[in-house]
Amino acid sequence: MTAAAVRPGKSPPAMNRKHFLVRPGRRARLKDFDPSFTGPYRDKERAEEKLAQDIEEVAKWQDVLYAHDTHAILMIFQAMDAAGKDGAIKHVMSGVNPQGCQVFSFKAPSAEELDHDYLWRSSRSLPERGRIGIFNRSYYEEVLVVRVHPEILRGQKLPPQESGDGLWKDRFQQINAFERYLAQNGIHILKFFLNVSKEEQKRRFLKRIDTPEKNWKFSTSDVRERQHWSEYMKAYEEVFQHTSTRWAPWYVIPADHKWFTRAAVANILLWKLRSLKMSYPSVSKAHLAELKKAKAMLLAEKE
Repeated sequence: MTAAAVRPGKSPPAMNRKHFLVRPGRRARLKDFDPSFTGPYRDKERAEEKLAQDIEEVAKWQDVLYAHDTHAILMIFQAMDAAGKDGAIKHVMSGVNPQGCQVFSFKAPSAEELDHDYLWRSSRSLPERGRIGIFNRSYYEEVLVVRVHPEILRGQKLPPQESGDGLWKDRFQQINAFERYLAQNGIHILKFFLNVSKEEQKRRFLKRIDTPEKNWKFSTSDVRERQHWSEYMKAYEEVFQHTSTRWAPWYVIPADHKWFTRAAVANILLWKLRSLKMSYPSVSKAHLAELKKAKAMLLAEKE
């Protein structure tokens, strides 16, 4: 499914990404971010026009990104269940060349992954230069799910001294250092928290239960995790406060209206691609001479 076509005439209104930005060094409070916010869009149709417009331009910039072969984009999606991560990824990336995009979904660590440090499996999945990489959940689970369920730590084979409240502070510092290293090496990170309200999550859960073709998407474990809602919100606020940085900022995207979520994510991705000031590689005089020679040879061929 692709976004609606852009109608001729007046362009859809612009979007201000700073509405969603968690400013580095500031205390982050989720109550300051409205999950039902729709910015300058009064209805779904106008937002989908903007999405279609931005997807078209993202596709053009992706081609430049691939040819330029210097930068990479890493998009990280975190959210509570049913916030719309899969749909956002599907719609925002609907116009890009699959060769220049890769998606990884991170679930509970395997035995092999538990035999390594918690950043290992993410490091293996980083995008190559010229590509857009997408993490559907990420190493942030290690300061979110693991913090809400500290019993998970017992299976992580950590040294005895790596425990207690200091563990989370250490992990925030490790993640910041890891992301700074990536940014300095040309991997630009965009981190999205899809901010769905508890009421909207309940509505979506009930829809999954009541719609046979959506039953597969629902698990009773989703409801059990919902019982920890306030703990998760507190953990997310800690994550935002300590890991929204100049080189890897967090964006809290309203997620009660999926059509707005997708438009907002696409617009931020487009802004980042534009900001890299890329162009197609120039070729040398010698290469141009080779091109002329090849053209002459082709034109000289007999049918």
